Amino acid sequence: MNEIIKERFKAYRSKTEEQEKDALREIIQEIALLGLWRAKFFEHSAFYGGTALRILYGLDRFSEDLDFTLLSKRADFRLMPYCNSVRDELAAYGFVAEVEVKDKKLQTATESAFIKADTLVHLIKVGAKSKAVKGQLLKVKFEVDTLPALGFQTEVKQFFWPQAFSVNTCDLPSLFAGKLHATFCRERVTNVKGRDFYDLIWYVGRGVKPNFRYLEAKLKQSGNWPKEQPFDTAAFRLWALAKIEKLDIAAAKRDVERFLPDQRVLDAWSRELFNAAIERICNNT
Repeated sequence: MNEIIKERFKAYRSKTEEQEKDALREIIQEIALLGLWRAKFFEHSAFYGGTALRILYGLDRFSEDLDFTLLSKRADFRLMPYCNSVRDELAAYGFVAEVEVKDKKLQTATESAFIKADTLVHLIKVGAKSKAVKGQLLKVKFEVDTLPALGFQTEVKQFFWPQAFSVNTCDLPSLFAGKLHATFCRERVTNVKGRDFYDLIWYVGRGVKPNFRYLEAKLKQSGNWPKEQPFDTAAFRLWALAKIEKLDIAAAKRDVERFLPDQRVLDAWSRELFNAAIERICNNT
């Protein structure tokens, strides 16, 4: 294993097996971004979602997947040409990993791939204290929206590890709009994505104003807002407050707590807190 990886892993100061796995996953994510940059992937796309928020903007919770949006709609876009670059980059730093494109069983607007690495082997390589179950795989999913709603803005962020490179990403207002869409429009079967609500509070606490034009485009594209119905902050406020009224806060806490360095930040969670967050979003726009 490359020494730069070992040093990076030590810097996390992980205390539990889960934290060590999260650190290892994040290192793989960052090297994958380098591989994508080297393959000129960011000439066509922008980094998006919770992992972009953590890696590029300092969100203090771990995030599992790499999400991207194309800069324009391209139904013919394929991830396969970029997978070899990601695998080669990981290998250059000592990771033995498979990078597989997920077979499409249905016509969808997303292209998905998985990075799969042996968790036990790589925890040993980086000098982790805990040991995973033999044969357990650490997976990183990366997904590209090939038919995105438009209206988002991008910016280029410079990144300096494991070497200097740049990442094209949605800017904070656009990321916030995407998060609001995810927070209130995910199709939930058995769990509530408390991670969405955690991120929402993060944005509000930093005074970020969402890109409402982009939010409107996403809501109407996904069918969560009638195309003929006017969209403004007042209408969004009533819609979001109604969604929060149905929120299972205990379930939301259970979803996010393992990704946090200090779970005490969840002590303040209440329906009143999230209502106040929506009020602040709408009043500051």
